[in-house]
Amino acid sequence: MLMKVLEFFRNLPPKKCTHCGKEIDEQHECYGNTCSDCLGAAYRQ
Repeated sequence: MLMKVLEFFRNLPPKKCTHCGKEIDEQHECYGNTCSDCLGAAYRQ
C-alpha cells in the first residue's frame, strides 16, 4: 500500500547544512541545503 503524501513529508528527518551540519529550519522539500549562516545572508529573522 502506498503511503499518504503528508505522512511521507512528516516522517522525513530534519534537513542539515552540507557545510556546518547545523539543522536547517525550513521545509524539507526545499532544494536548498546550505544554512543562512554559511550563505552569509545579511537578513536574519
